Amino acid sequence: MIEIVDAKFITSAPNVNAAPESNIQDEIVFMARSNVGKSSLLNALTNHKGLAKVSSTPGKTRLINYFDITFIDRDTSEKRVAKFVDLPGFGYAKVSKSLKNDWEKNLTDYIAQREQIKLFIHLIDCRHPHLDIDTSVSQFLFDNAREDQYILQIFTKIDKLNQKEQNKLRREFPDALMVSSSKKRGTKKIIQIIYDIVYGNSDDD
Repeated sequence: MIEIVDAKFITSAPNVNAAPESNIQDEIVFMARSNVGKSSLLNALTNHKGLAKVSSTPGKTRLINYFDITFIDRDTSEKRVAKFVDLPGFGYAKVSKSLKNDWEKNLTDYIAQREQIKLFIHLIDCRHPHLDIDTSVSQFLFDNAREDQYILQIFTKIDKLNQKEQNKLRREFPDALMVSSSKKRGTKKIIQIIYDIVYGNSDDD
């Protein structure tokens, strides 16, 4: 079984040009529109309540935040370190149009240019699976991800749906994962899949 046993903040960067230098493709990027539960999921995965700040003001965080994450294989006691990258939320409204344009350009540049990214994790609120902005982000990822990069869709707040609604969502998005950060549902599976992708144990596209 794979677990995360340590997580610590490294640095923040305003854009791809200020991102930390690295020769390793070990970055797992978390991206979502504002208020989808990205910070809550990061805290749940790492079992670290204060790792990512849960903002009461959607769209407040404007920097790309980096965290060192230590995985352990409980079967072998082997530890490995990768990076979680928390991108600013997109689709916010309470900022000026010029700032919005600059911010979104920084995000798209980062996604398209950052070679150290191994896995893109796109979080979507399970109650709103068909918003235009999420469709656009998904398409942008598929258009820009390289062959050695992976894309994973995760629907958050799954505890807000009844079983029938959950089953419908799974049929419509068979490759996506479902998670509830507050109930810790789905987090162990996500950790395992992240580990398998980053360390070459996955055959998925």
